[in-house]
Amino acid sequence: MLEDVPGIRRVVLACGTVDLRKGIDGLAMIIGDKYRQNPFEKGTLFLFCGQRSDRIKGLLWMGTGFLLLYKRFEAGRLSWPRNMQEAADLTEEQFHYLMMGLNPLEPKIKDVTPVKIY
Repeated sequence: MLEDVPGIRRVVLACGTVDLRKGIDGLAMIIGDKYRQNPFEKGTLFLFCGQRSDRIKGLLWMGTGFLLLYKRFEAGRLSWPRNMQEAADLTEEQFHYLMMGLNPLEPKIKDVTPVKIY
């Protein structure tokens, strides 16, 4: 979905949580006030996650207006970075990790210790 939007040159992840009831104006204010970034930067997709990690919102300035994107995962949840109070630039590979449900800043596979030996 989001990877198919034309004109995206940069993806910025807003770490922490955001009230996803906010619309375009509210999210643009968060980008400017909290993260000290320019919401009118053409080609920059800003991604937000709420308390529930099964949905995200994206805000993209298209040059003539904003595009507001919303995605809800039907099964599973995102591993969204919650502790940092800043925005993080994502590489294309990190963006794909995010869309797979992994934490893009610290993608890791959990080690498993076998309990029973056959």
